[in-house]
Amino acid sequence: MKQSNRSRHVVVALGLFALAGCGSPVDVDVTKAWEDPEFDFDYTGDLIAFESQRDGNREIYLMKADGSDGTNLTNNAAADGDIAWSPDGARIAFATTRDGNTEIYSMNHDGSGVTRLTDDPDIDRFPSFSPDGSRIAFASSRDGNSEIYMMNADGSNPVRLTDDPEEDSEPVWLNDGSGLVFFSTRSGNGDIWMMAPDGTGLTNLTDDQAFDSAPGTAAATFDGPARISFVSDRAGGNLDIYTMNLDGSDLSRLTTADADDFDSSWTSDAELLSFDSDRGGDWDIYVIESPGTNTVRLTTHPADDESPAWRPR
Repeated sequence: MKQSNRSRHVVVALGLFALAGCGSPVDVDVTKAWEDPEFDFDYTGDLIAFESQRDGNREIYLMKADGSDGTNLTNNAAADGDIAWSPDGARIAFATTRDGNTEIYSMNHDGSGVTRLTDDPDIDRFPSFSPDGSRIAFASSRDGNSEIYMMNADGSNPVRLTDDPEEDSEPVWLNDGSGLVFFSTRSGNGDIWMMAPDGTGLTNLTDDQAFDSAPGTAAATFDGPARISFVSDRAGGNLDIYTMNLDGSDLSRLTTADADDFDSSWTSDAELLSFDSDRGGDWDIYVIESPGTNTVRLTTHPADDESPAWRPR
């Protein structure tokens, strides 16, 4: 289960998996696929992958973008999460504990073709595909604390990008491939940082006393520049979703509920963001328009549904 604010994120940054409103809710039936063996999931159209503990442990699921239907992609006794789509929407990279420690794997969008990408006794998490699909950025504790690494999409040639005694984690590529944004505690509290793909040009984008984490990026649209979404407690108390320009300017708060909101993911056209929230009593998936309007709840299962990721189109 998620924890709140700084204590929750420290667990995320250290890579420990849990093993074991607003708007009108959409009528959800994301249990249909595994209750009915005759159900044939439609892998076309707009889809959202997400993490859920609805069958007793953390798995990766896929549902339609309106919250309907659904299928369990991983169906494994281990904990599976940290979803990252390949830019063509054909593959998903993810972290799993199925080998006894946390490693990065990839699979086809229907759950087939599972391939192990990392093989290290320490924790590897938070994969992110480059826009051309050739490389994966990820976080690893293999050198003593969480740092950002880069490897080829097949897992070969891992290279360390950051080297700091504090935590560097949650790397996400800019949509044009020019850089990476990531979470770091190197400034004394949680901030969103940016760097070039080779680890140079480090820049703190949210140099603030607030706790900022969980970045996501969106390409430019017809009505504005590229944006970064992130989570912050700067409004006091709970976590909300914010967006900003790539240089940290034009900060905008999207969510204002008296609850924790986390894990934002943009549609390819940057018009919508999905996120998870405990505003309904447990963690569920929501969608909001990028200006912060018209929030809709997608899942209503009593188990926690978290970390949504839109399939690229």
